Amino acid sequence: MILSAPTTSLYAMTNLPSATSAGQQQSAADATPQFVRLTEAHRKEVGITVDGEAITALTGDTVLSAILLHTRRVRDTEFSGEPRAGFCLMGACQDCWVQLEEGTRIRACSTFVKDGMRVLTRPSGVIGA
Repeated sequence: MILSAPTTSLYAMTNLPSATSAGQQQSAADATPQFVRLTEAHRKEVGITVDGEAITALTGDTVLSAILLHTRRVRDTEFSGEPRAGFCLMGACQDCWVQLEEGTRIRACSTFVKDGMRVLTRPSGVIGA
């Protein structure tokens, strides 16, 4: 007999148009989060800053999920400036690299939030920054 582990998801992706291209104005749809939290395990709230904006996350959230619970994009690609929202969500594709304010680059999908963390998704020197 084959048993499969129960699959539960704490997040659902919204079904909205993708974000605008670099240099275009942000629309109301772009400000709508990519993720919506479905369930909660009563975890402690922590405060982080993303590109100068204070947001709340929960202990145990990844940086990626914290960002996508507040907006539709994680970063802009350094090649074309197009918005990206992560791809594999498990650390394999390298699409979610962001930078901490002190300069350390992290994978948003495999780094847990810490209270007071300051994340930059548009570091200087990158197209669209």
